[in-house]
Amino acid sequence: MAIVLHNIFTINHLNNYVMKVTYYGHSCFSVFIADKHILFDPYITPNTLASHISLDQVKADYIFLSHAHFDHVYDAVSIAEKTGAQVIGNFEIYQWLIKKGVKNAFPINPGGKFTFDFGTVKCVSAQHSSSFEDGTYGGIACGFVVQASEGTFYYSGDAALATDMELVLLFAKPDFAVFPIGDILTMGIEEAIAAAKMVQTGKVLGVHYNTFPWIPLDRATAEEQFGSYNLLLYLPEIGTTIDI
Repeated sequence: MAIVLHNIFTINHLNNYVMKVTYYGHSCFSVFIADKHILFDPYITPNTLASHISLDQVKADYIFLSHAHFDHVYDAVSIAEKTGAQVIGNFEIYQWLIKKGVKNAFPINPGGKFTFDFGTVKCVSAQHSSSFEDGTYGGIACGFVVQASEGTFYYSGDAALATDMELVLLFAKPDFAVFPIGDILTMGIEEAIAAAKMVQTGKVLGVHYNTFPWIPLDRATAEEQFGSYNLLLYLPEIGTTIDI
């Protein structure tokens, strides 16, 4: 049976928007929407590649956590304390945040959606493991589809390529997607290209590479391979802000 695509969000989708994206290294980035800084997966202070970034300069009104691994949640509590940002993650991460003393935490699991003051966020599944640094269960790994007046984007989290990604089109058609491209622990270049085709976007922000010795990226090769499929691959320098 063919899937009939319906946009369940109330915001009309256009694909000619430009959004400001700041990259903080590894899988940490923020998008500026409706005068709000939406930060994802903050892992900055232990990242030697981001040693020039101070947490004091990281702006956040909301912090979204895709899963519980240390390289995605490490600085979440510290930034929340500094900024007062609301922190959003699956239910197990929500409980962990509460225990850590985060007062402004909010739970969302795959299948759920919520309208914030900057736009609507749909939580979707991501095929990946999830545990806290002490080994305890971290709940299911997640991705997020964010739709706002400035545009729409899909962050897959540390996902493996999966046909579930096609379901994103039930909710929105992303102006750009954020995919891991470092391989070994997540998707690599080929899988990220396939994922971009699945969600029908021509723009990809690549994340989750170079941070650790086992996920090196050959930048020229990556750009060439994405380009051969008429896809734009964005690999900004850590600490820079770009328009996508």
